[in-house]
Amino acid sequence: QVQLVESGGGLVLPGGSLRLSCVASGIDFKAHDMGWYRQAPGKQRELVASMTTFGRTNYADSVAGRYTISRDNPKHAVYLQMNDLKPEDTAAYYCNRAVSPRWDWGQGTQVTVYS
Repeated sequence: QVQLVESGGGLVLPGGSLRLSCVASGIDFKAHDMGWYRQAPGKQRELVASMTTFGRTNYADSVAGRYTISRDNPKHAVYLQMNDLKPEDTAAYYCNRAVSPRWDWGQGTQVTVYS
């Protein structure tokens, strides 16, 4: 059974930074493209950053240049460094496979940027 555990969220002022972590268990982590998603209240969940097994990254236009995804395969972990945060970045953040079918979602970690 796949388990995803996200952490690292919090409250931050505009312009601030946070680093999110996600640890996955129950999978051959290195074999999967991984992604970070976010869901703001009243909005659909969206993919904001992804990294392939070969290390190729892709970002949504709204976060490109501010967010950096990375992974540590031996630790079964994927990270999201978020800089220059904006109020519109406020959302619950989740990790999962970057492509379908996705695993069951973890509890996510809340990021709130004060406006």
